[in-house]
Amino acid sequence: MDLGFVAAILVLGGIILFHEFGHFLFARIFGVGVVEFSVGFGPRLLSHLSRRSGTRYSLKLIPLGGSCAMLGELGEDEEEPAERERRTSAGTYEEWTAAKAGDEPANAGLYEGLPAAEEAEVKGASFLDKSPFARFCIIAAGPVFNFILAYVLAVVILSWAGYDAPILAGVTENQPAQAAGLQAGDVIKKIGNRNIHFSRDIQLYNLVTDGEPVEVLYERYEEETGQWKTLSAVLSPVNVSGQYYFGFQLEGYRRPVESIPDLLVCGVYEVQFWIRSVLDSLWLMVTGQVGGDEIAGPVRIVTIIDDTVEQNLSYGFVTVLMNLFNLTVMFSANLGVMNLIPIPALDGGRLVFILLEMIFRRPVNQKVENALILTGMAVLMTIMVFVLFNDIRYLLP
Repeated sequence: MDLGFVAAILVLGGIILFHEFGHFLFARIFGVGVVEFSVGFGPRLLSHLSRRSGTRYSLKLIPLGGSCAMLGELGEDEEEPAERERRTSAGTYEEWTAAKAGDEPANAGLYEGLPAAEEAEVKGASFLDKSPFARFCIIAAGPVFNFILAYVLAVVILSWAGYDAPILAGVTENQPAQAAGLQAGDVIKKIGNRNIHFSRDIQLYNLVTDGEPVEVLYERYEEETGQWKTLSAVLSPVNVSGQYYFGFQLEGYRRPVESIPDLLVCGVYEVQFWIRSVLDSLWLMVTGQVGGDEIAGPVRIVTIIDDTVEQNLSYGFVTVLMNLFNLTVMFSANLGVMNLIPIPALDGGRLVFILLEMIFRRPVNQKVENALILTGMAVLMTIMVFVLFNDIRYLLP
């Protein structure tokens, strides 16, 4: 099997597993029963049913998804109470096993037709029986765990590779930075309302700016006083072939992080950068500045990971690993942000329903919520088909 493909499965599977583990862990913390915890979707490849908790742990065929199915998560319809009574009255897992072996107890017939995940009684309360706060924490835990994963790996990468400081190596002649008096050694601290921590922050700003004049704060070291001085200038970026520039010439190398506290803070800035890049990309899509064919779906993501492995193999295992960590940071932060979009089928949409319940002190009608979730799922599936089509078209010669 191709090494790059294996790496892609590990990266994507790991991100999804950590996301679903966030839901799972907080469901356990708040005493909610988990019917099934799965990585991937489609037919099961491997499966284990816990006799203690009644939770089924599954590995499924297509490793580009996952789920943490909680007891009562989709609400109750008219048949569910009877089904719950049927499952509860069926007795223990051991009684079910005895029934299957032929030594049937009086209630053995109750097991006929039960779904596999219910062969052992699921322990725990129904999701909807919990307080809005508990449900909010359980749903929010998935995206939050994606940000935690991104942060941990970002700290590892920064400790190994350092960071790209927003320090000027020089300025381009006849462009705004030179006209405003900026010079080599100046450190860019803020552009408009955006704090700048990395040189990439400047490049990202250049992608989304509308070309309007903006105030730039920067620091300059003064040899005479031996101190840093904060200065400001109003710059109007120039349009060069559809791209805006200030005329900054940024350093082309990464500087080591000087201390552990700085490293931990830089990790926050790294995750913040990727979150901001996702939000900026969404804004460019909404405003029509980025076409739908530029969106990378799962097929193209696998290709990106495969290419990364191939390009870095000659530099050794550690280099390959750190580049995969970097991709994991990007994709994990991306998944966290995308899941918080308020679409009913996503975590963000479900959080909106819970917030509405908190505000109005009554739950949203369950049938309405479920209908909106199904509609959202249909929309997402349509988008996924479109993205997959683009991926395939992009990869074709």
